[in-house]
Amino acid sequence: MKRVLLERILDGTYKPGDRLVELQIAKELDTSQAPVREALRELEAMGLIESQTYRGTRVRQISPQELQESYQVRAELEALAARLAAPKFYANPEPLQTTLAALERAAAEENFEEFTQSNTAFHRLIVETSGNSILLRVWDSLAFEIWTRINLVLLGRKIVNLKLLNQEHQAVVDALVQNDGKTAADLLRSHVENVVDREEKLL
Repeated sequence: MKRVLLERILDGTYKPGDRLVELQIAKELDTSQAPVREALRELEAMGLIESQTYRGTRVRQISPQELQESYQVRAELEALAARLAAPKFYANPEPLQTTLAALERAAAEENFEEFTQSNTAFHRLIVETSGNSILLRVWDSLAFEIWTRINLVLLGRKIVNLKLLNQEHQAVVDALVQNDGKTAADLLRSHVENVVDREEKLL
């Protein structure tokens, strides 16, 4: 249920400001109100919708500043993950190289949907390989795949340079497989911050 409503927000079926009526959604999807209510709670916790007295539940307008702040937090989380994960990727680089290959295929085909999914897998792999379960839990809770997809919509797909992003990904991989955690952390932080810098020039 959450996935259905989330997709509708991300693909523009539900636009910022649109009201989400629990009963109406339940009837449309041929379900009870309970799962709809729970899904709306989860989406509100993620910051995608908001509930106000007398106005009901509506899709939130995500501001460029909010997107930028999410990337600032992400930069620091992933820099820490890179330092912790480097020795493990040095011992077994194959998973990292596999995810990078998927990113390169998506970029070559200009498949933004596939790139977004592969990008999330790439970054999450680094966090997961850090071995720090709390770090992974925090990273997951911030739902970066969703922020990335919102970001692509806001910026316009044609102005996102996928090949440039993959050049930065490659540099991170090179450092990780050489067990250079400090360089990998610096590169990964810069990679995420570069996204923010590019947004500030375009928005």
